[in-house]
Amino acid sequence: MFYYKNLSGNSGVRRYVSDATSITVEFSTGSVYKYTYISAGRHNIEQMKQLAENGFGLNSFIMRNVRNNYASKF
Repeated sequence: MFYYKNLSGNSGVRRYVSDATSITVEFSTGSVYKYTYISAGRHNIEQMKQLAENGFGLNSFIMRNVRNNYASKF
């Protein structure tokens, strides 16, 4: 997993990793969620990947758009 840059300084996201069709996000609470094309939609996953790479806006996007649309929780 890669550490999230957290450019805002107050994100709930700690780390992430992505592959061709999914992104897995670890939150500061220690909870880990996997979001996939099937669970959250291709457009949302691609947006999440971009936000993760940019280090800004991922937590807000998740809360507004895909909150409970995860494929699995670890």
